This record gives sequence, structure tokens and C-alpha cells, in this order.
Amino acid sequence: MKALIIYWSKTGNTQKVAFAIKGGLEISGAKVFLKRIEEANSIDFYDYELIFVGFPSHQWHPPEPVDAFFKYKFGEYRKQGHVKLGAPKVGKCVLIFCTYSGPHTGINEAVPAGKYVGQFFEHLGFTVLDEWYILSEFHGSAERSTKGKMGDIRGKPNEEDLRKVKQDVMNLLRRVNFSPSPPQK
Repeated sequence: MKALIIYWSKTGNTQKVAFAIKGGLEISGAKVFLKRIEEANSIDFYDYELIFVGFPSHQWHPPEPVDAFFKYKFGEYRKQGHVKLGAPKVGKCVLIFCTYSGPHTGINEAVPAGKYVGQFFEHLGFTVLDEWYILSEFHGSAERSTKGKMGDIRGKPNEEDLRKVKQDVMNLLRRVNFSPSPPQK
């Protein structure tokens, strides 16, 4: 199985999660490709059986570079005829992962961003397997990392959070019967 992880990270939170996902995929025997969104314009999503897409939530939206990337890709796929009425399934899957701090309303600040990016893939016929929302430190604001709705989130995602992400990847692959071949020795 070929798996792609594409992500955008400003402070490192989303990058940590992307690398934890990579670890879980590799343990499971997947052939993994990891790219920052800035490096992914020429990637064809249809070349992968499973894609993980990660970004932080900024005011309940994906950040501007993420939005611009998906608008560009959507335009390209539309020109190629991949956007079809009824969005027929193409046998490809995606999982959205979104880091958030939620100082005002908690996880509800992140859910709209995850749903928004998921719609891009659904329009291409991908199955959205899940959306993962990972609580993360609000870098640059001690107040938002200690007194917001989520309490003291300094240092998140921490090692325990990242171990859980890695395990969740392995559980997901078993649940959806992805059977990558074992790594070559």
C-alpha cells in the first residue's frame, strides 16, 4: 500500500503528528511518502490508496496556505474531469488530522476546518475514513495555553499523545483491512 502524508505546520504541532502517523504506517508495512503542502503541488492524489492530510485550525478554518493549495488542486482536478456529479467513489481513502488549541470554544473551533478539507476529497470520490482533532499548545500565548477552555495545554501534543496517534494509525489500518505487504529486509 502506498500512503501519502501531506501537512502544513507553522509551530511544529502538526508536524509532530505527521511524523507519528508516519511511524504507525511504517510499522504496519506501508510505503510512506511524507510531504509538506509547499512541496506537494505536483503530487497526484490518485496515485495513493490512503492519504493523511494535516493542518492546524486557524479561526475555525484551515490556514490560508492550506486553503490556497486545495483550491489550486481542486481546479486542476476539475479540468481533468475528476469532479463528477454524485461524486462516485474511486476506491481511495483519506484521513484528515487537525491540530487545535480551542481557547474559546474547544474542539468546535477545529471541526469546521476538518469538514471543509474533507469535502475537497469527497468531491474527488475519496472516502473520508475519519477526522482526528489533536489538542495542541497555543504557541506564543501563555494565556491561551493555560486559561482557555481546554485548560493547561502547554507541551501538547506530548509523547503520550503521539504514541496514541501512532497506535490509532495501526488500529485504523486493521479496521479498514488495509493489508500492506511487510517491509523488505
